[in-house]
Amino acid sequence: MTIAAVSTEESKQRIADVTHDLLCEADEVPDPRHQQCLDEVVLLNAPVARSIASRYRSKGVDADDLEQVAYLGLIKAANGYRVDAATAFLSYAVPTIRGELKRYFRDCAWTIRPPRRVQEMQGNIAAAEPELIQRLGHVPSNAETAEALGTAPAEIAEATSVRGCFNTLSLDAPGTQEGGTSLLETVADAENGYDLVENVHTLTPAVANLADRDKRILELRFCNGLTQEEIGNELGVSQMQVSRLLRGILETLRSELATAPNDRR
Repeated sequence: MTIAAVSTEESKQRIADVTHDLLCEADEVPDPRHQQCLDEVVLLNAPVARSIASRYRSKGVDADDLEQVAYLGLIKAANGYRVDAATAFLSYAVPTIRGELKRYFRDCAWTIRPPRRVQEMQGNIAAAEPELIQRLGHVPSNAETAEALGTAPAEIAEATSVRGCFNTLSLDAPGTQEGGTSLLETVADAENGYDLVENVHTLTPAVANLADRDKRILELRFCNGLTQEEIGNELGVSQMQVSRLLRGILETLRSELATAPNDRR
């Protein structure tokens, strides 16, 4: 079985198992290994953070900013999760990431402040429009408003384009459908299948460059779901050696993906 042949559900379960093992190890070892384990947890679960962030797109915030906020929530979850808790890591991480995104919208994104000159122009337009409508008999065009205010039509167009941006609806506001649903609940979930295909397409060339033993370790760990101790028994090495080998393999893959991303598109 190859990594590309692993089903979505099996991949999720194996990632969950590896995440649990890393969190347990992080709970037992000091830095720097403690932090390395948490970093690996974040890297393994980064697609979850991206998926949650994607549900908040088309809300006037750059997608990269949303992903950064989601990653921050994931990092907080990795650092705050207790391994003795009854809930799985994602059951704790997902609400944490969503809470970080909601906090970002509340504190940063929903209060849009255009430049002062635009705000002042909006005030001038608001003051002049009633008189212009009464005099002209219709809503004035940008050119007519610009002439009345002694400015360029482009200035009027810029000011009117941001009307309504000062007061925006909360994600918790009631939606348009009946039944008491909020706007957040009406946002469609992201289709994770595309991310899986892209991740496999990106990862396959990097894995192909690994040595046979490294490929075998990845297969045993991520495809067959073996623990580090079981892998050690299979290969005739200690659990500590398996841990070091896995860490080296993951670092190699990260380096490979980071140095030549364009070659795999």
